[in-house]
Amino acid sequence: MAQRKAVLGIFFLVSLLGSTMAGASTESQYWGYWDRSNERNREIIDHGSWNSILAHYVVNKEGGANRFRYGALSSADQKALKNYIRTLEDTDPRSYRRDEQQAYWLNLYNALTVKIISDNYPVKTFADIRAKNLSGDPWSSPVVTVSEQPLSLNDIENRILRPIWKDHKVHFGLNCTDMSCPGLLPQAFTGNNVKALLKKSGKDFINSQNGVTLKNGKLTASSLFNQYRSDFARDDKALLKFFAHYADDRLALYILGFQGKIDFVHDRSLNSI
Repeated sequence: MAQRKAVLGIFFLVSLLGSTMAGASTESQYWGYWDRSNERNREIIDHGSWNSILAHYVVNKEGGANRFRYGALSSADQKALKNYIRTLEDTDPRSYRRDEQQAYWLNLYNALTVKIISDNYPVKTFADIRAKNLSGDPWSSPVVTVSEQPLSLNDIENRILRPIWKDHKVHFGLNCTDMSCPGLLPQAFTGNNVKALLKKSGKDFINSQNGVTLKNGKLTASSLFNQYRSDFARDDKALLKFFAHYADDRLALYILGFQGKIDFVHDRSLNSI
């Protein structure tokens, strides 16, 4: 009887852990349908309305963490956001050059997260959202249709951005909505600025209290770097060098001399204000 209770207890614990981790997937799966571009096309995709929303609602807080004022989004801006997403749905990114595509996918992902949260606000975490128009959790449910393909947030991140670009910096541009992730930037990505903004976002994040901190001999890092370990570094030693690459000079020196174990933390609270 005692053994049976122990087995049931373990089963319950595993089930509970599975349910809490079942949202944002970390597995990269290549979707070849989207791996096409036209580098001769110099046209740009207009992200002006999204840029205006970001400029108005993104707030920088102490410690370098950007937050979004989800609850303050006006009805006019909610309509503008909806129209912006609809415009992106009607755009086939495959006919554009690679940099324009990357900006397109990053902006679409982020705009969708803002819309989902604002439609269900207030919530404490993104995982709490179980909107009636979603068939499952907000990460894996199809939330947009592009080129006749239903897409979820996981599809955009793990089947398009990560496997096609193979660039760890895409994580610095995605609004995972947790405080353990880089915050939304106060401006939209474009084909011309996407490389520079992703690099800046990575530097800002790693030098913030939510990214990497070294205090009293203890090095704490966002769980983002552990969850997507294969995208950043093969082991902790390589990860420390990665942190140092983005860190400010003084922090970089301390990180390179660090000999202990990295403590990964996950703050699931919503990046709202």
